Amino acid sequence: MNSHKHKFPGVKVLSLGAALVLSLAACSSSEPDASSSEGAVTGEACTVKVGLNVGLTGIFAYESVPHTDGFSIWADEINAAGGIDGKFKIETVVKDNTSDPAKAATVAEELLGQDISIMFTTSDADVSIGAGQLAQSAGVAAVSFFASSPTLPQAVGDHMFSNAFGDNTQAKVLADYATEQGYKTAYTLGSPDSSYTKLLPEYFKDAFETNGGKVVGQGTYAVGQASFSVIVDEIKAISPAPDVIMTPAYEPDFPTFIKALRGAGVNTPILGTDGIDSATTLALGEIAEGVVYPAPGVLSSTGAMADFYAAYNAKVGSDPETIYAITGYEAGQTLEAAVISAQSCDADAIWNSWKELSGVKTITGSVGYKGGDGMAIREISLIKVVSGDRSLIGTFSPDPASVPKA
Repeated sequence: MNSHKHKFPGVKVLSLGAALVLSLAACSSSEPDASSSEGAVTGEACTVKVGLNVGLTGIFAYESVPHTDGFSIWADEINAAGGIDGKFKIETVVKDNTSDPAKAATVAEELLGQDISIMFTTSDADVSIGAGQLAQSAGVAAVSFFASSPTLPQAVGDHMFSNAFGDNTQAKVLADYATEQGYKTAYTLGSPDSSYTKLLPEYFKDAFETNGGKVVGQGTYAVGQASFSVIVDEIKAISPAPDVIMTPAYEPDFPTFIKALRGAGVNTPILGTDGIDSATTLALGEIAEGVVYPAPGVLSSTGAMADFYAAYNAKVGSDPETIYAITGYEAGQTLEAAVISAQSCDADAIWNSWKELSGVKTITGSVGYKGGDGMAIREISLIKVVSGDRSLIGTFSPDPASVPKA
């Protein structure tokens, strides 16, 4: 996910209740060092101490709460089954960074002072960078739950990872789809306020024009602006009209923009990005009909996600409303694979194992990191909004050589 800056109204941000200081109590081992990664002996039972540095309040609660819920469901299941590989229990320490970069750095210091084995961070590159740099210095792997900016690992170092595909990769998928639809011209709308909203239109332009298309207009907006009427007028003035509009805008900007656009009689197809996978987008009704966007999977109570829906309902009391609940659980599945490989709770051993992972089986498909420059190597689902629901167009794994450079 990405540098998103506003809560999805449809997501129940209070589902964790008192989870601001949640600690999933792991059963103690008989080993004296069982609650710490320090001194852990390879192959012997111990406890993996996981620090969650997340925005349970503030502008990133829309993703941090479902991510934390999903991860805690995984941890509960692991501990109930006797631990990873039957011997490595999970202790989770959750701290609210209030969606603020400075607070996230303070939280990172607190978590690292508790001898954690690994740290998970908010799905925002700007919030994750400072926290990740501290983890880097401490030799602890930091993993963003879904920050999709490929510049995040570059800004931090080799101990920073993300559970997300890169923005340059999702832009390539969108550009290829546009080309396959016969779109020859495009208009892009971005914002300089975050790396996500700034760089995604640039990646799309690179890929679309490499395919032979042409971007005929590039608009900018401020995150959280109240009106898009001027921008809509600019789009209407383009002659001939562009075949498609691409924007990484998310809430509250995406609903505001598309309402203004359709209200002005502009029915040009719209390509969005993973940040609009929300109940709010679906609730737009006819206004959002036909919008296409990438995601790590299609949220559904059937198939591979059915068991997760049951577990989520048991914990939260409702169905998940965003794919982020799933990717939170999948972060746990990836940690499980890393610990099995490392056979240790030691932070350095887990980092060495994590960076070599490939083909880890998760709910939405396989996830890997080897050769991924810190970003998850995973398939991208392309979704179309049809009658207020998510409809899968297909799943894609672009050739890395064809993806715009970060």
